[in-house]
Amino acid sequence: MYNSRLNKLRKILNEKNIESLLITNPANRTYLSGFTGTSGSLLITAEEAFLLTDFRYLEQSREEAPLFETIERDKNFFNTAAGLVDRYEVKELAFEADHLIFDQYQALKDTLTGLTLIPSRGIIKEIRSVKDDEELALIRKAVGMADSAFEHILDFIRPGIRERELAAELEYHMRLQGADKASFDIIAASGYRAALPHGKATDKKLQKNEMVVLDFGALYKGYCSDFTRTVVVGKANDKQREIYDIVLKAQLEALEFIGPGKTGHEVDRRARDVISDMGYGEYFGHSLGHGVGMEIHEEPMLRKDHHESLAPGMVVTVEPGIYIQGLGGVRIEDMVIITQEGREILTKSTKKLLEI
Repeated sequence: MYNSRLNKLRKILNEKNIESLLITNPANRTYLSGFTGTSGSLLITAEEAFLLTDFRYLEQSREEAPLFETIERDKNFFNTAAGLVDRYEVKELAFEADHLIFDQYQALKDTLTGLTLIPSRGIIKEIRSVKDDEELALIRKAVGMADSAFEHILDFIRPGIRERELAAELEYHMRLQGADKASFDIIAASGYRAALPHGKATDKKLQKNEMVVLDFGALYKGYCSDFTRTVVVGKANDKQREIYDIVLKAQLEALEFIGPGKTGHEVDRRARDVISDMGYGEYFGHSLGHGVGMEIHEEPMLRKDHHESLAPGMVVTVEPGIYIQGLGGVRIEDMVIITQEGREILTKSTKKLLEI
């Protein structure tokens, strides 16, 4: 698996006439090497592959990343990289410009004198955007954990319980199923706070007839899931039901439309037009969705400025929403695999408006 990924990367580097690449993004490092430690970088050339890490991870790196030669790094990481560059007479070095901060770039530039530095963006993310069968199996497992957690949490939703308690119970349940942790800070936003698209859980207590947005996911063996449902504590009023039905209609139309060859822009527009046509366009302020994998937000994106075509093996969320200050909000989110024939919806939980 890792050999195949390295070969894909080297093919792209060759096509772009890039002699060598320094990888500092942790997700990209793990994707290419299998190394899961918290400190390490990769240096890849047409023939060589090095993993630079510190003393704590030498044995772990050799076990997890046998395709890479492990190099114990100096306190100044860039000195170690400079030694390798000199040894193999590297003349040009590409680096992850979308990850390296300015101070690190300056240190790299000051240390690797006489070398041409080439900023690169998105090379590995392009490879990562299409998942292989092993990755899809892990994602399916993570999605199943989120589905199970939603079914579990329904027994806890009641007036008086705090948002923080719901978030804790969701993560506890996912961990019991084997999740490493939640894939991001759990969103549990009730009442007026449901109008906050990223309203993290607080000590606010749920009240009768409020809407509650629950957005969470599991991290399982390095892969994420992302899930959102909106429920009502008690009975939904006409306004709540109206915006819920509009969001659901927008999501269902986007799910019906999405497939290989469609662009992120086109899928986003499909859902956005539904909401806009019903008079709520200004209340849908975020993109329709995003890729999910080793990171909770990765390529491809479903938004108006993304015109790349979707391809089989890509995994994305479809999550339209309406957020009205003072009233609350609704978001419904499923994870989807793009297939040769169209799409496979991974998320299985009901999308019926639940009144609890």
